[in-house]
Amino acid sequence: MNEQSPQDVALRKRLHWHSRRGMWELDLLLVPFLEQRYDNLDEADRAVFRDLIDEEDQDLFTWLMRREWPEDPDRRRIVQLIIDHAESADSIEHRPV
Repeated sequence: MNEQSPQDVALRKRLHWHSRRGMWELDLLLVPFLEQRYDNLDEADRAVFRDLIDEEDQDLFTWLMRREWPEDPDRRRIVQLIIDHAESADSIEHRPV
């Protein structure tokens, strides 16, 4: 079993808290991605995700609903990963009924 340091546990709690937004649509995309995929990202993608969730809800909503894409290619990549995860069968089987 992989022991987590107190700093890792605190970071994970912060990420979970910041992934829960004021918009239900964002919660349905960000929280499952964090819970099911974040640990498998490389450190660069993890850093981009951490930066991404500091964005305003309206920007996140616009990007995750594919109305616009972030200008930054790294952000565009992580947004696409989140969308892909939401549309995957793996994500669907973890959704609450």
